[in-house]
Amino acid sequence: MAVFIWGRPRFTADVDIIIELRREDLGNLQNALRDLSKAGYVDKEMMKEAFARRGEFNFIDGDTGIKVDFWVAKGDDLAKQEFSRKIPKKIKNRMIYFISPEDLILRKLLWDKSMPSTKQLEDAESILKISGDKLDMKYLDEWARKTDVFETLQGLKR
Repeated sequence: MAVFIWGRPRFTADVDIIIELRREDLGNLQNALRDLSKAGYVDKEMMKEAFARRGEFNFIDGDTGIKVDFWVAKGDDLAKQEFSRKIPKKIKNRMIYFISPEDLILRKLLWDKSMPSTKQLEDAESILKISGDKLDMKYLDEWARKTDVFETLQGLKR
């Protein structure tokens, strides 16, 4: 969804949500997801595992087939920056927070670094082109260096 906001829209089969979560809140989140869709599926063991390894778990709405990937925030310096720089957008009278375009570019580059994917690089490049004038390039370059994706970023800027 964030790429749709900051870059070139493309079809995606899921929704990605980054969450900060305490272990004691796992049950509440599972209950809230079940309340959202009685036909929905979420595995509490997968939630616990995702929390322990700072990974992801899924919720699948059985009525619509929509899949939501919940990514547990890593708690590292970049994740802290992402949360502090989140950008509010009003959608259907609700405030929804999106990752900043700079942080989304960094995250896409890091995902590509760990699991190479042309989709991640294409998304990052589209954000650079479409949101280019509005981007905080100093911040982007600084964090690209800190996260060891600076060379890839420079390649996309050309």
